[in-house]
Amino acid sequence: MVTMQLGNPATERRLLEMTYTGVCRVEGQTTSKDPVTGTERPRKGVIFDNQPCALSQASLPSAQQTDTNNDIAYDGKLFISPDIVIPSGSRIFVTQDGMSYEFQQSGEPFIYPTHQEIKMKRVGKA
Repeated sequence: MVTMQLGNPATERRLLEMTYTGVCRVEGQTTSKDPVTGTERPRKGVIFDNQPCALSQASLPSAQQTDTNNDIAYDGKLFISPDIVIPSGSRIFVTQDGMSYEFQQSGEPFIYPTHQEIKMKRVGKA
């Protein structure tokens, strides 16, 4: 039997992270140092990869049928460690329960002692 210690953020965080069934990769703006000049230059790249997380729907998906495409658009919510820094506007790729998802336009995170929540927009083709 597991005794819950509510009010202890470290214990709550550990228990919450045990429910994460997904992993994610975050891509966005990073910097790299030019080896010759030593100048920091912005570039797009992988911020981190294979980070445990959980994905939930923030809104019900809708599909819009056109003559040639079935477009998908909905909001998702990412649950992830509060120690991870994900800049707004990042692209987030999540694999959870055998499914893979790509999200664009990540929003500003809501950070709690036990986790953070990030709203994201999924836009794609079915």
